[in-house]
Amino acid sequence: MYDGRIAFIQACWHKEIVDQARDSFVADLEKYDLSRDRVDFFEVPGGLEIPLIAKRLAGTGRYAIIVAAGLIVDSGIYRHEFVAGAIIDAMMRTQLEFEVPIISIVLTPQHFHGHDDHEKFFLGHFRIKGAEAAAACAHTLENMAAISALDTPV
Repeated sequence: MYDGRIAFIQACWHKEIVDQARDSFVADLEKYDLSRDRVDFFEVPGGLEIPLIAKRLAGTGRYAIIVAAGLIVDSGIYRHEFVAGAIIDAMMRTQLEFEVPIISIVLTPQHFHGHDDHEKFFLGHFRIKGAEAAAACAHTLENMAAISALDTPV
C-alpha cells in the first residue's frame, strides 16, 4: 500500500525552527505504519533551493512522495511573499510534471521577528505542521495507491 521512499527536503534558514517540523514528522510516521527508515533527508541552504532538489528527486523515480519544509521570512532583501510564491509554484509544477506528490511545510509568516515570543510560537507551530504533514503524507500515499490500482488491468 505504501510503496516507495519518502524524501524530506529541509531549508536550513532558521534551522532550529524548521527542525521541529522534521522531528515531529518523523515521530508521527509510526502512527500511520510508515517507517522512518523509508525517509531520506536532504538539507538545502534556503527555501529557493527546495524546488530544484524536489524536481531532481522526483525525476529519479525513487520517491513515492516528497515533503518540503522551510521558513521564509522577510529578510529585508527580497519580498518574502514573492519568494514563498515562487517556491510553492515550482513545487506544484514539479508534482504535476512527475506525478510525485509534494507535501509543503514551507511557511511564510506575515511578520517574523527573532525575539523569544516569536521563536517560541514558531517552534511550536512547526511541530504541529510536521505532525500534520505526516498525516497528509500517509493519506496521499493511500490515495496514490488506490489510483494506481485503478490503472492495473483487471
